Amino acid sequence: MTADIEVIAELRATVLRADLERLGRYDEQRVRQRLRDSFSPQHTSIIMIDRELVGCVTIRPADGLQWLEHFYLAPHRQGQGLGSAVLRTVLDGTDAQGMTVGLNVLQGSAARRLYERHGFVVEAQDPIDVFMMRPPGAMASTPAKA
Repeated sequence: MTADIEVIAELRATVLRADLERLGRYDEQRVRQRLRDSFSPQHTSIIMIDRELVGCVTIRPADGLQWLEHFYLAPHRQGQGLGSAVLRTVLDGTDAQGMTVGLNVLQGSAARRLYERHGFVVEAQDPIDVFMMRPPGAMASTPAKA
């Protein structure tokens, strides 16, 4: 896993670049260092397809809940249902444990819609981050029929 940290740091930089640039927060070194500083290999799952590392997700216990972080998918693997499949698997596990899941996502990120579809709701936000929570077993709301 240690060898993977630099690959994951590069993936993070690639995935977050557009949102961080839009927010005026992109820094070539900092985007990678933040992953290195908070990476917990024991709580991280690597996503492989055809022997290619295409993503990762961390689910880390913190403050009586599970914290979802470092969920990145290679751009060429986004928009194909892989993110939903991975998130469903993670949430099935946290639901089975009766655990609330928290996360933060960058303001304006398309990932927010993915999280909302899976039952996450906004708890707080600032100009950069949106903090979201999902109680165990929460289902995303479906639009009412007119």
